[in-house]
Amino acid sequence: MAEHRISELLTLLAPYWQQHPELNLTTVLAQLAQEAGFHGSLEALSDDMLIYQLKMGQTEKSAMIPGLAKDCEPDFKTALLKARGVLK
Repeated sequence: MAEHRISELLTLLAPYWQQHPELNLTTVLAQLAQEAGFHGSLEALSDDMLIYQLKMGQTEKSAMIPGLAKDCEPDFKTALLKARGVLK
């Protein structure tokens, strides 16, 4: 893992872990994996899955992914015109 990913994961993990102070680290990771619907072993759990679950786990199921929300156009016609370069 790159240094920025480690710091991002720790930043996201701290508040979650503070909500569950009675759990140890492996139990917290197992709980996050279970919430994400992951059924494999903890060794196969990726940092991407943990980061995504920590970011999106507390939001509504219908909420848009933050990275995609910035590019979302609510109007199909506007999106099509922007894609063709007619609108900026």
